[in-house]
Amino acid sequence: MTVSPSRILALLLALAALPAGTALAKPAKAPAALPGPSAVTIATRVQAFYDRTQTFRADFKQRYTMRGYGKKKDSRGTVFFQKPGKMSWHYSNNANRVVSDGKQLSVYEADNKQLYKQAVDKSQYPAALSFLAGAGKLTDEFNLRRLDSAKLKFQGGYVLVGTPKTPTPAYQKVLMYIDAKTFQVRRMMLIDAQRNRNRFDFINTIVNKPIQASEFRFQAPPGTRIIKP
Repeated sequence: MTVSPSRILALLLALAALPAGTALAKPAKAPAALPGPSAVTIATRVQAFYDRTQTFRADFKQRYTMRGYGKKKDSRGTVFFQKPGKMSWHYSNNANRVVSDGKQLSVYEADNKQLYKQAVDKSQYPAALSFLAGAGKLTDEFNLRRLDSAKLKFQGGYVLVGTPKTPTPAYQKVLMYIDAKTFQVRRMMLIDAQRNRNRFDFINTIVNKPIQASEFRFQAPPGTRIIKP
């Protein structure tokens, strides 16, 4: 990661403000490089896989962990992606829906009978997932670093951590768990400023099979409250 001139200046000012005779801690040793491909090489292979993918379908399991309260919420369902920028999430446990036709994002909360609508380019829906639908590139969106997959109990694959190059309130980091043979993303975990975790596991994936256009349209049930920012 490149250190900006402003960061260097701040560090120098901090050192200059230390009282005379103050001992400085020895700099920590940089972690040894992991054997195998670099983070950028892995991300490039992942990007190449999804660049070749026109449609994507999978079952998903989602776990949202609220760190401050020690609570976890599990969800599941089916998700569809289609280029350019279309996606459709069906939550089977609560009938919630997230749908984008590439221009407008609709988020339906079944329990509250509310539908949120917003232009995709103005929404905070994670860009971390956008490359799955052919929007954006990993190396353009994130500063990437490879983690030790064995320590994270993801044998037979790679784990990358990405920090958004453009800060977003939606999340601070994203972890991508990648199949070493196919370079498909099997799991994604978004971590926000409060260290809450939103984890998605994708299973039974099917790529490049036709998806009906109606999948990316959503009509809210009668009596639904429509909310637009």
